[in-house]
Amino acid sequence: MKIFCVGRNYAEHAKELGNAVPEEPVIFMKPKNALLQAHMPFYYPEFTNELHYECELVLRVCKNGKYVQAPQAGKYYDALTLGIDFTARDLQNDLKKKGLPWEKAKAWDNSAVAGKWVPFADIKDRKNIDFSFRKNGHVVQQGNSRDMIHSFDAIVSHISQYFSINIGDLIYTGTPAGVGEVVVGDELEAFLGEQSLLKLEVK
Repeated sequence: MKIFCVGRNYAEHAKELGNAVPEEPVIFMKPKNALLQAHMPFYYPEFTNELHYECELVLRVCKNGKYVQAPQAGKYYDALTLGIDFTARDLQNDLKKKGLPWEKAKAWDNSAVAGKWVPFADIKDRKNIDFSFRKNGHVVQQGNSRDMIHSFDAIVSHISQYFSINIGDLIYTGTPAGVGEVVVGDELEAFLGEQSLLKLEVK
């Protein structure tokens, strides 16, 4: 199982971090150990003093493929959830300044959280999916799939030009504006429309 992630896929998020809006999907990966297992607690990592949440729509790959063309890409994923791409922002900023890879800031154990899966058969319009993220009961992120720079199909097609995609792979499709810091004791919850798909306490 592989975890693909897309960076800077919402223009406002790219701007809030001072990054250029990309012309093609920005892809990075997390190892399978990055996925927090269901019913396991999430602990604030010891190596950072600035842990940020990034709530994202997540695709589940249901078919093996390579060199998938965008018009056929919809056949390669079958379910959607909300996830959190946790980022050690202080580490990331330091590594970026030095021109170094930043896997240590993004790909550590349990840095990827995924909620309950919703079949795409139950989603009326994949180009108009509302989602939101709450910290301690307050909405801190709101997004809609229509605001993505690169669509689900474009992302899947692009990834498959470089990597084989396999059944069970996850694709984190990018976060909207509003990312921010969490501390121990924060309660986090992600909603697809009005449906809660993910709930987590930072320990």
